[in-house]
Parts: sequence; C-alpha cells; structure tokens
Amino acid sequence: MGGAGARCTRVAGRTSGNRRLAPCDGRHVVSAGAGDRIELRGLRVFGYHGVFEHERRDGQEFVVDLTVWTDISAAAATDDLDRTVDYGALAELAVTIVQGPPRNLIETVATEIAGRVRAVPGVADVEVVLHKPSAPIPHSFADVRVVTAGRREPGPE
Repeated sequence: MGGAGARCTRVAGRTSGNRRLAPCDGRHVVSAGAGDRIELRGLRVFGYHGVFEHERRDGQEFVVDLTVWTDISAAAATDDLDRTVDYGALAELAVTIVQGPPRNLIETVATEIAGRVRAVPGVADVEVVLHKPSAPIPHSFADVRVVTAGRREPGPE
C-alpha cells in the first residue's frame, strides 16, 4: 500500500546550514511494505503553542520523535545519501513547523509535521510523537505527548 513507486530524497542545497528536500534521480524506488525505518528521537525545539496566553507569549520546549518507514537497501548497498531519506532534512522540516505560527493544540502541530513528512518522496509510513514536557498541568507528571501515524495514500507517481 502506498510506498510503491515513491522516490528517495536528498539534500538539494545548503544555505546558511539549511537543508532542502529534493527528489533523487529516480534510481531508488521504495517497495510496498518495506520494514526498514529511520528514527529521529528527542529533537528539542522551542515553540509558542498552547491555548493559554502565557504559552503563546513565553513559549516552551517541545520534543519531536519521528519514525519513517522506507526501503534503505539501495542506500546501504551504495553508501550514498542520495539513495535514502535524509534525516537531517526531516529534522529541519520538523523544526520549521514547531517554530512556525502558534497553534492552540499540539495535535495540530503533530498532524502538520506528519503530513509534510508523509509527502517526502521515499517515505512509505510515518509516526510523529510530539511531547510537551512543560504542559500547564497543576500536577506532577512525566510527559504529555500526541502520537499520529499514517501511510502515504496511493496515487499517481
């Protein structure tokens, strides 16, 4: 479902250290049901999301965990970044969204990250976990997180 025919991504260019996603030359195709995955854990980003005025004024740290399912066999065989999904570019994408316009709900932020990552060529499935460790809860707690996941919908390539 969905992964067949998806192309890989690579770093297309760097401007002041920023990475851009771009399609590869088409040599690498993700097979449906690929069990390989790339995980990015504990990406710390400061943002201004929340329903309370002080959250939007003062901001707080959010933590992003990303898991993308993709076929890594061509990249492993060739040792070529152009043949895989660049986790540095995924990190930049997530940072841009968390640092972007304030949202009331972390559900909205997590869903936006998932949608943008899901659209990256080569990504067959994605899971996004967005943590809000300083959520305004008047009780002791370890973590608040929203988890969203989904598979790329099949469509014309």
